[in-house]
Amino acid sequence: MKNKLLPQKKWSTVECTVPQAEQILREYEKVKRTSSNQLLVDYDDMLTIANRVLEEEGELLLKYQQRYDYFLTDESQDTSMVQHAIIEKLVQKHKNLCVVADDDQSIYTWRAAEPQYLMDFKKVYPEATILKMEQNYRSSKDIVNAANQFIKRNKHRYDKNMFTDNPAAKPIIVKRHFNDKNQTSYLVKEISTVANYRDVAVLYRNNSSSIPLINLFDRAGIPFYIKDSDNRFFSHWVVEDILNFMRMTFNDKRVDILDKIHMKFNGYITKQQMAELKAVRNNDSVFDNLLQFVQLKEYQVKQLKKCKEIFRDMKGIAPLSAIRYIRYELGYEKALEKMSERLGFNLEYLVGILNTLEEIADTLETMEEFAHRLKYLETLMKNSKRQKNENVVTLSTFHSSKGLEFKRVYMIDLVDGMIPSKAETKSYDEGNHELMEEAVRLFYVGMTRAKQHLELLSYEKKNGSPVKESPFLSNIRQIIAPVKEKAQLNAVANKSKVPSNPNGIKDRSQLVEGKMIKHRVFGHGEITHIGQESIDIQFPSSNKKLSLSTCIEMGLLEPVD
Repeated sequence: MKNKLLPQKKWSTVECTVPQAEQILREYEKVKRTSSNQLLVDYDDMLTIANRVLEEEGELLLKYQQRYDYFLTDESQDTSMVQHAIIEKLVQKHKNLCVVADDDQSIYTWRAAEPQYLMDFKKVYPEATILKMEQNYRSSKDIVNAANQFIKRNKHRYDKNMFTDNPAAKPIIVKRHFNDKNQTSYLVKEISTVANYRDVAVLYRNNSSSIPLINLFDRAGIPFYIKDSDNRFFSHWVVEDILNFMRMTFNDKRVDILDKIHMKFNGYITKQQMAELKAVRNNDSVFDNLLQFVQLKEYQVKQLKKCKEIFRDMKGIAPLSAIRYIRYELGYEKALEKMSERLGFNLEYLVGILNTLEEIADTLETMEEFAHRLKYLETLMKNSKRQKNENVVTLSTFHSSKGLEFKRVYMIDLVDGMIPSKAETKSYDEGNHELMEEAVRLFYVGMTRAKQHLELLSYEKKNGSPVKESPFLSNIRQIIAPVKEKAQLNAVANKSKVPSNPNGIKDRSQLVEGKMIKHRVFGHGEITHIGQESIDIQFPSSNKKLSLSTCIEMGLLEPVD
């Protein structure tokens, strides 16, 4: 808030998805003032104090204005309002300012970057000259042309036409796998054949996507470097909860462990009852002590007896089964739902952690082995920093990949809800396009990391539930499909020499969403969407957007009885 130059009295006007965000911020500011006899300042304070001093101390401002004749700001799309305000003051006299920025790569509004300032640049500096650098020196023609068309879906930007003199390389590959596990297996299979791992990057939106990757990469012997190696997955409280549940199966006498999880399963134990339990001094089962020494209601007695049996049934079982017992039999996942409603947690993210733990546990035989595997992967991730300059695959979020380049890039988990996120889609549906446009820019940044080979990967199902592919991916299909489709059709026509198909559907009215058809090239599929000029068909291996008129004119679609 402060780096946006927003006064405290207006903090309450800011919309935020974090519950009680204003109260948290005010308490944070209070702690800085009262918890030490020294002045505590953070980075925002440094900037806002500097801006205020330059505003109030005319002589000091003049000193710096006269000391420097020219100013240059680089990566200015990432600059906050308070930083812009400081620059404005420093160049006020001579106006000798050079700003280097790419409005299409502004992806840090969540840390106060202000892309609108670039759009208003001529209002602030009316005498400025704006030069557009439109030549891309990194990527192949296929990638530059597709990325250039894709970013144009954003309306709030400087219009540019990116081009390159680089030759065409491999066309962009778009793949939709059956599920997320198939996607990871595909990556392992593809990357294991690459000669130079350092040429490869796997990019994703959220850090959680990296955990299944490092698990399988390690087993496949593929070396890697994680740019965001401070990933806190392994220290997350959900991971610790699962381990504590497992510890209870080995020793149900541990009051200290029960104290950490008693609010998160079907035992319905209150804090007061936990206090009574702690007062019991023997070495018996915590469940027996609760039933014998603590005053309980009838339903609690019933539930605790049931939970005691579940914990005993879990002893010695495989970790994958144990996690499912914890989630469903002990009610941990329902507890997460209630906590998320009450405290504003992202339930989808928490459930995602559980699903990732199941993936790690999948091939393991014991809970001890599972605990060791988690510790091993955590150490492996931390140590990957040392391999930065080795012949290794780079794993990175889209955000952290900015400024990097690789011959071969895989963008993964391109599903609706991930990119764009649910919040971005909701905001867009409500008429606010800012978040969606930033998501578009983020996708664009990912695409333009690739020099020659770019693959965009999604899947149909995650954890057994259907998911839609990212609308951005559908957009890319529309951009690259016409060329691919025409080439495929020409190849079929040349090969078959059949001018028409007597069994082909000739009337648009015969095409209905949800209907099964047979395509002469791609085989059987289901019609998922019919537009004015195109038709979307889900085939076993991929979803394709085809020209409606071409399909009808050439009799490419046949009815399926």
